Amino acid sequence: MPRPARYAKGLAKREEILTTALDVIARTGYRGTSVKELANAVGLSQAGLLHYFSSKEELFAEILAKRDAVNEEASAERGESVLEGLVAIVRHNADVPGLVQLYAQFSVEASDPGHPAHEVFVERYARVRAILAADIDARKAAGTVGPTIDAAVTAGVLIAAADGLQTQWLLDPEVDMAAHLSSLVSLLCPTPGPAPASAQAPAS
Repeated sequence: MPRPARYAKGLAKREEILTTALDVIARTGYRGTSVKELANAVGLSQAGLLHYFSSKEELFAEILAKRDAVNEEASAERGESVLEGLVAIVRHNADVPGLVQLYAQFSVEASDPGHPAHEVFVERYARVRAILAADIDARKAAGTVGPTIDAAVTAGVLIAAADGLQTQWLLDPEVDMAAHLSSLVSLLCPTPGPAPASAQAPAS
C-alpha cells in the first residue's frame, strides 16, 4: 500500500479515536475512563490504541485539543463574537461534565514542567489570551470598550474566571457558570459591540 494512503488512514483513525473519546469522557469523566475502555470503543487493543499516541497523557491532551476545535467551529458557525463564544462554550460545558473534569484535572497536572502535556497547556493559554486580548483591543479601537481597559489583563481575568467557575461547578452543580461569566463580561466590557470579522471564539 502506498505510504500516503497509510498516512491518511492513520490520520483518519486518530480522528475517529478522538471523536469517540470526546463522547466517552463526557459521560464517564477523566478518572472513570481507562485506555482499555477507549480502545474497546473504537475496536482496538490497548497496544493498538497507543500505536497512535505515545502515552495516555498525550492521548488526553489531544482529546482536549479536539474539544477546543469542536467548540471553536461550532461558535464560528453560530456567528458569535469572541466574548459571546466564550460564554456559550462555558454554558455548553455544563452538558459535558466529564470533559470539564478532564480539563480541570489535567490542567493542574500539566503545570508540572515535566508533564507530557505541559507545553500543550502553556501554548493553549497563550493562544486563548491572545484571541481574547485582540478582540478587546478591537472593541477599544471601535469605541465600544473604554480606553482604560487593559486588554491583556482583562483576557487573563476572563480565563481565570472561566476556569475557576468550572471548578466551583464541579463541586456544586447549582453554580450557573455561564450566568456568572456573562455578568463579568458585562462589567469588564459593558458595551460589547460588533466583533472584528477575523474574531474566533476561544476555547475554555
